[in-house]
Amino acid sequence: MKVNLIAIGNSKGVRLPSAVIKECGFGEQIEMRVEQGIVVLAPARRTRDGWDGAFERMAAAGDDASLFPDAMEHDWDEEEWEW
Repeated sequence: MKVNLIAIGNSKGVRLPSAVIKECGFGEQIEMRVEQGIVVLAPARRTRDGWDGAFERMAAAGDDASLFPDAMEHDWDEEEWEW
């Protein structure tokens, strides 16, 4: 599909047909990057997308055991503090 560049202030833009927006799953924001001279538009990812799966894989591999040590006590916990 060919589309025209349109002037938007000092920049240029492209109007995306609503069918393309719907098919791609675009919301209010999208991610844009350039790969080897090609502009790639993708649905914006949420900040923590994929974290649940990553934590599940860590737990399955036992890699999460060292995140929280058994004893987190320190000598300064027992000392009297002066304010």
